[in-house]
Amino acid sequence: MADDTNSPAADFLDQSEIDRIMAQSAEASAPKSGGVLGVAANITAPKIESYDFRNPAFLSEAELRRLRLLHEDFIRYLSARLSLYLRMEFGLKMAKLTTLTFSKFTESLPNPTHISLFKVEPLSGIGVLDINPRLALTIADRLLGGRGHSVKAERYLTEIEVALIEDVIVILLEEWCAQWKSEQELRPSIIGQENNGRFLQTSPRDAIMLAMTLECNFGDCSEQIQIGVPYYTIEPVVKKMQARRQKDTAMTPPLKRAEWQPAYDRVVVPVRAEWQAFELSVREITSLRVGDIIEMQPSICADTRVLLNGSAKFVGTVGLNTDRVAVQITRKLPNEEIYHGKSDGRKIS
Repeated sequence: MADDTNSPAADFLDQSEIDRIMAQSAEASAPKSGGVLGVAANITAPKIESYDFRNPAFLSEAELRRLRLLHEDFIRYLSARLSLYLRMEFGLKMAKLTTLTFSKFTESLPNPTHISLFKVEPLSGIGVLDINPRLALTIADRLLGGRGHSVKAERYLTEIEVALIEDVIVILLEEWCAQWKSEQELRPSIIGQENNGRFLQTSPRDAIMLAMTLECNFGDCSEQIQIGVPYYTIEPVVKKMQARRQKDTAMTPPLKRAEWQPAYDRVVVPVRAEWQAFELSVREITSLRVGDIIEMQPSICADTRVLLNGSAKFVGTVGLNTDRVAVQITRKLPNEEIYHGKSDGRKIS
């Protein structure tokens, strides 16, 4: 038989040999029971969570929840103030409150739009307020005496319309700053106007923004307002808010439940039962002699007051228990009925 080991077909492995080699490799790499690899296999694997380095979250869920509650109050006050100013209902609702980069925030701005740049003293950084042109034109029409019907035009605002809408924007910014008044007094001011978000350079592209989207309903117009503030702008105020909450939590003493102490076992409290029977004049009292009988109503036995250290605390009924006189407590006196008596049973005036 000819030797074919040097033939080209001998340089390749068939499928059965490949399967055998793979099975041997799997057995060699499998952890041995009781060995180091076996112990390592029994250890719970660490939980791996995804993290977006392009959109880091500087606020935890709890902090973002507190800011959401704070901004909900801001929205409620702003809605009431704008309704009074425009003499027409101005409905507002929070659609979104999140953190994202400045580049993503500017990319989300529509075109055309109306953008107001504002600064808040004494904080650093520049905020961005975007209002949809249709909503801005509807508000301007209302300020000029219109009925507040939605304007269908998609165009940039004129200088007169910008001047009219600035008054509404100032009200919005004042209310936004008022929500932080418990932490710091803030003063807003408008420093510029833009109509395209692509050309904004008020913050670095990777700066984190706190962005809020408001759903506005004004007449038959339903559009959005977006507010974006750099995180480094509000960071000092947020830190003050967190420090105040921690201080309030630390100062609140934990409630202690009343517990019986062994030292109370030897405390002696004088207990006395008495009746409020009737009144006698001094002459009648001086005429009393040994053996005289003082008549009292039978119902008085059911209105016996039990005093603890001179203070009436309970009402009971007098009776006999074997050879002893006893008082069965029927109810506890409320605080307004409690009075303090002297050791001889007389009331203190």
